[in-house]
Amino acid sequence: MEDVPERPRALLEAVKLTKKFGSLVANDQVSLAIRAGETHALLGENGAGKSTLVKMMCGLLQADSGELLYEGTPIVFHDPASSRAKGVGVVFQHFALFDAMTVVENVALGLPGHQPLPVLAARIDDCVRRYGLGVEPYRRVGELSVGERQRVEIVRCLLGDPRVLILDEPTSVLTPDESENLFRTVDLLTDEGRAVLFISHKLDEVRRLCHRATVLRGGRFIAEVDPQQETFGSLARLMVGADVPRTPRVTAHALGAPRLLALHLNVAGDGSRGSTLRDINFEVHAGEILGIAGVAGNGQTALFDVLSGETEVTDHESIVIDGEMAGGLSPTQRRALGAGFVPEERLGHAAAPDMRLSDNVLLTTHGDGHIVKAGIIRRATLFGRFQEIVKGFDVRFGGKDPKARRLSGGNMQKFVIGREVLRNPVLIVVDQPTWGVDAAAAAFIRTTLREHAAQGCAVLVISQDLDELLEFADRIAVMSEGRLTTPVPVAGTSREAIGLAMGGAHHAGGEGSHAA
Repeated sequence: MEDVPERPRALLEAVKLTKKFGSLVANDQVSLAIRAGETHALLGENGAGKSTLVKMMCGLLQADSGELLYEGTPIVFHDPASSRAKGVGVVFQHFALFDAMTVVENVALGLPGHQPLPVLAARIDDCVRRYGLGVEPYRRVGELSVGERQRVEIVRCLLGDPRVLILDEPTSVLTPDESENLFRTVDLLTDEGRAVLFISHKLDEVRRLCHRATVLRGGRFIAEVDPQQETFGSLARLMVGADVPRTPRVTAHALGAPRLLALHLNVAGDGSRGSTLRDINFEVHAGEILGIAGVAGNGQTALFDVLSGETEVTDHESIVIDGEMAGGLSPTQRRALGAGFVPEERLGHAAAPDMRLSDNVLLTTHGDGHIVKAGIIRRATLFGRFQEIVKGFDVRFGGKDPKARRLSGGNMQKFVIGREVLRNPVLIVVDQPTWGVDAAAAAFIRTTLREHAAQGCAVLVISQDLDELLEFADRIAVMSEGRLTTPVPVAGTSREAIGLAMGGAHHAGGEGSHAA
């Protein structure tokens, strides 16, 4: 009889954890064991209970029943500091960084004790060299892209020398190459005997990286499987309870007039990476989706801020929305022209974290003339729009009208996209539309944008997910070092050509020229 290999011991284990928020049962007797030397995936739709489980496992929430075991011994984490002291490190999807401070100052705030900043900066450099995370200690966080901020959070966590590392959607804002670097980091950590809990909606990553996977649905344990023995479809079915549809590819159709024009658009920037735009030219027609690809920090955020009116331009004729010169208009005035905007950072940019969801609806609809009249908020109309968004986009949460920060990342994304789409704009500019969103919700968002384009809306999508753009965009262009290649039909390009342009081969796409 062959010897059965001994199963690695569990470093951290949840045993029948239950957590309720009023009438909502977020976790219902959920069990999960994170074992030394393994990468364990936690899968589920947005609102399945993943975030609640993680918060109980690191001391942010206390369970109503059940227990935590650390190396087989019952333990109570009263707060995140007590879990970190035991070697449980967490990198959350939403960042906890101060924009006005440098990377090294932010890292110092998250570590116990006191270290001189030059000493800590040297430790950061060592960590960066070891794991290839690309973080500069003395850069101000406010100058960093979302992808760079994610790396700061990962470095800060690794400097705490965790035995258990929980990564919540760590690759959602990373390029494929950066993700591969992170996978090598994770493999190194597990080779050292650490345990990693990997939360991701990217099922191809889960199948490539993880040894085991626990699936939650509706707050309950559904299955524990070997992801490498599963298919994309079988994992998605476990998560959703049904097959996940692909975004329909629309056949060739006539386009309308340009809804958005960028004409020799330039932004001098502040000297930080990704803040400069150089002679940007493109147009987005009614009925089409234009996708913009690129590595984080190459000008995508600057482009969004200019198009939305958050950054001023000197040439007011460089931006035209539905035939009107808009370069000198505020975001509210651009919305009055029929534009809608969804930034990449949900909390703090797309939504105010400590405001209730209904009041967050007001932030972008107050100028429409329906909800606010003569300076008076029509609360019944506002709450009706709020309910329309919640029902139409399946936004899940506990309570009647919670603060925005109470929602999971994916549900917050569905909320802010629904808020813009239900205004029936003639133009939508969306930055990272499915960041941190589960497969079913991502398909729903892409289909919604596709259907809205089919009704005559012009859609501009900025995304680091190349597969996403190739799946549902009509044309695609690449941002690199503040320049934009000429948009080309998706059917007429290749992944290799796009990759070259992302790497800076501007001649491959013809920088700075008008779209055909």
